[in-house]
Amino acid sequence: MSDAPQCPRTLAVLGRWLLGTGLVTWRYLWETTPLHRGGECQGDEADLPPQLPPEAVDSRVQLAQDGFGPLFHRVFRVRIADADIGPGDLVEWVCRDFKHFVPSEVVDVHTGELGDHGLDVSDELLVEMPGPWNGPVRVVRRDVDRLHLVTLSGHMEAGQVHFRARTDDGLLVFEIELWACASNRLVHLLYSHLRLAKEIQLNMWVRFCLSAAAMSGGRPVAGVDISTRRLDRPERAPRPHAAGVQAWR
Repeated sequence: MSDAPQCPRTLAVLGRWLLGTGLVTWRYLWETTPLHRGGECQGDEADLPPQLPPEAVDSRVQLAQDGFGPLFHRVFRVRIADADIGPGDLVEWVCRDFKHFVPSEVVDVHTGELGDHGLDVSDELLVEMPGPWNGPVRVVRRDVDRLHLVTLSGHMEAGQVHFRARTDDGLLVFEIELWACASNRLVHLLYSHLRLAKEIQLNMWVRFCLSAAAMSGGRPVAGVDISTRRLDRPERAPRPHAAGVQAWR
């Protein structure tokens, strides 16, 4: 069977990726919101990802120990003044309309049929980017003020991500916390050595934080805080025999 019919679609995908990446890069270069990155610190056992319930782990789940290279523990935080909504409302909005929070130039979000309150436990979504950046994830926890996702097979990363909101000293605080390794050697090269995938991820989550501030009706206070801790390991860790056990060897 000829692959010719696939050529126009492949060229369209490539063109969208190149155009979208250019737009994202342009916006990133001209972004006036202060980014407080704070450098990269050496991590320790406190930076290991949280333990997942056994029922949340199956053969499609990519745990951090399934990946390659070091574990990166990152937190993106925006403090929001004059918000019109509270923490629970903001997290519910993320669950109902996740697509609205990501940069639409290069990212599309696909979900199955959702309930009235949006994403819930066991729901899956695909964060789609042209090229090798597709990101299938599954919801493993949904609380009033928190959404917890785990990566699935085919994701560029292996790990977990939390979205949460709270109030602090009269401000609405929105945070994204990630624990992730590269899913394969190519991503490890792009992420840990060439830094390309890491910067794409940083831009995406900064945009997510700023979208959260905009959706809340408030304004960011002192920009976006970004912390990165790196936990090295001598070699790829084996997948644990018991589902849900988070080992790091």
